[in-house]
Amino acid sequence: MPLGPKPRDPGRILPRDPAQEAREASDEEGGELARQDCPQPRSGEEVDSSSRPPVAKRRKVDTKGERGRQREVDEEEAQKMRSLVAAMSPEQLNRYQVFRCSAFPKATIKRLIQAVAGTPVSQNVVIAMSGMAKVFVGEVVEEALDMCEKWGEKPPLQPKHLREAVRRLRKKGQMPSTKHKILF
Repeated sequence: MPLGPKPRDPGRILPRDPAQEAREASDEEGGELARQDCPQPRSGEEVDSSSRPPVAKRRKVDTKGERGRQREVDEEEAQKMRSLVAAMSPEQLNRYQVFRCSAFPKATIKRLIQAVAGTPVSQNVVIAMSGMAKVFVGEVVEEALDMCEKWGEKPPLQPKHLREAVRRLRKKGQMPSTKHKILF
């Protein structure tokens, strides 16, 4: 008498188990089956799913009104910004709008970072570096405008103003020197 499972009758249709189908689908995708209706017990806890609602139906509880406080802070900052913008002269407002709209091309920044670092970089790194470059250029231009005013000249800025601004920023230690090669 042969041992083992009986040979299956190809003409007979067997009822399918939904859990088995899910396991097979999970195995085909190469991942693990994550059951949303049965939360995993924490260490030291016993599984008792009858007293808790399914994970899909649970809601995150707002702890101590953090969203409300954040909203209040955002509204307060927006109000401060509105009053600051309202106090600007038309020339200052125009400069502020140009500053807000200006940006370095992200593709160029990404290419430059990848050339220096030698590895691919994420979009967040590109955004951060673009922001830092914008602040750096703003500092150089601000220093150049101070030099222009100090010399008794009026804008537009000339290359001599920018060169002097870079020289002064290097002297203050706010700009790296290009004479020494920095090794990472």
